[in-house]
Amino acid sequence: MKKGFLTSVVVLLAAVSMVQAGDLHGWIGAEFGTKYVWRGFDVYDDRAAIHPMVNLDLFGTGFGINATGHRANANGFENAERWDYNVYYQNMLFGDESYATAYRIGWVYYNYPDLRSEWADLQEMHAIFSLPKILQVKGLVPTYVLVKLWPSRTDSFVSKMVDLSTGMPSSGTASGFAHIFMLDYNMDITFPLTNQPSVLKLHSEVVFNDGVGPAGQNVDHDWSNAVFGISTDINFGKDICVTPAINYQSSWEDSVNPEDECWATLSAIYKF
Repeated sequence: MKKGFLTSVVVLLAAVSMVQAGDLHGWIGAEFGTKYVWRGFDVYDDRAAIHPMVNLDLFGTGFGINATGHRANANGFENAERWDYNVYYQNMLFGDESYATAYRIGWVYYNYPDLRSEWADLQEMHAIFSLPKILQVKGLVPTYVLVKLWPSRTDSFVSKMVDLSTGMPSSGTASGFAHIFMLDYNMDITFPLTNQPSVLKLHSEVVFNDGVGPAGQNVDHDWSNAVFGISTDINFGKDICVTPAINYQSSWEDSVNPEDECWATLSAIYKF
């Protein structure tokens, strides 16, 4: 637990020092969730979680770095605390065409600070492709995400087919692909009491898990789940934004999650 706390402090101090060192832009904030559901998996077994986060845009080059933490607000999950360190590049192709494509290529290191690195740490490469004009409907955007996940070490527990949640041998693996298909619709709205303009965001996605169990679980190669969400941004001046959201997951593959899930999140970020 102490190691995880120190990790979060180091990340935040590093972000502050980098901002002071140059003309960097980005945001820093935190999110509270009544559950933490990640790619279909109920990570903390219906417990609430807090997620501190910081994102830096590296001088308008398209490159950026992001650090996000995940910690349960309950005892018994200290070893499942995780920090995600992400380096990415994003840009736009064919900007004037109907097939204009916004893309993002990223590498993520998943670190469990209260576990030895050879037990559970993971790495990921992902590619995200969004086509904001292809459907010719304002605000309606399809997105495809390709994910490749693998253990950070070849001798780790999750590469040896050991289920970390039970400590027992497993035929599962933490290495493999996932395919995520999203459809988002952003609708302009005006808050009735304040007359402040905002956007109502409707999100949907379906996930094909190609047999990947991040903790070494034995997961089938199948369509694992669908997620539906609704959120909106509430801006307090130009620098502070609060986003409430409600999400529902329809779980289709019991080896990923045997239960449907419903959870709410509330995030707040400060932009600089």
